[in-house]
Amino acid sequence: MHKRFQSLKHQQNNEPSGDGTYNGGVPAVIKAVRLLDALAAAREPLTLTALADELKLPKSTLHALCATLVQTGLVRRFENGAYHLGMHVVDLSHALLARTDLTTEFARVWDSLALLPEETIILSVLDGADIVYVACRNGTRPLGLNFRIGMRLPANCTASGKAQLSTLPQERILEMGRTNGFAALTRKSVTDTRRLLKELAQARQRGYSVDDEGTGDGMICFGAPVFGSGAAHAVAGVGVSLVKAATSARQRSLAIQAVQKLALTLSERLGARTVP
Repeated sequence: MHKRFQSLKHQQNNEPSGDGTYNGGVPAVIKAVRLLDALAAAREPLTLTALADELKLPKSTLHALCATLVQTGLVRRFENGAYHLGMHVVDLSHALLARTDLTTEFARVWDSLALLPEETIILSVLDGADIVYVACRNGTRPLGLNFRIGMRLPANCTASGKAQLSTLPQERILEMGRTNGFAALTRKSVTDTRRLLKELAQARQRGYSVDDEGTGDGMICFGAPVFGSGAAHAVAGVGVSLVKAATSARQRSLAIQAVQKLALTLSERLGARTVP
């Protein structure tokens, strides 16, 4: 991973310039990147001793770097003292995807499929325990909530968020619940971890998720996960929002089929060979 950073290993013994940089780079940042690179290349979590041997850095320096990176979520420290990449690395990759092929392909797919022209369809990515909307095709029907690009909502409340959470290991969901808890937007928002895990299991089995007034009163939404090339976990989620009282059983069925077709087509466009 990140072979372009391998040359940084040769800069360690350089003398700093007057402004405290090494060949135009900040030493602490270079060491942090080397550390992340070593963890990414390792099949198993690495101890401080193993990292010191690999990077030829003092343990005291590595301990400070690891402690800082753990605080940011870029590195995770296990109970036995070993380190590996943290889940914030995944969040950053999602943010990168959101600004490149992902949104472009989303627009192309909805144009080509012409799905549910009257309904609002959104694309979101996970950012910690939240989702961030990165693309939106607003429908003609009025909704109780106006979606906009950059809008942030708790993932546990939304259909596209639940779709993405359903692809993560249970351990990650439990960690989210312990660390931050799950926020509520309405009285029907799912905030209990056990109940959320049950809903996520149902979403995995069905292939789509449901938000029944968890985001906004009177709204029902359906979501599906989007996968990338070689990704075991969703890189994004798509969702369609409907006015609950004005939606028949047939319309709900059509919405579910549409959001699944959109997610599958988008996944294929992003290089996913198989969709879990």
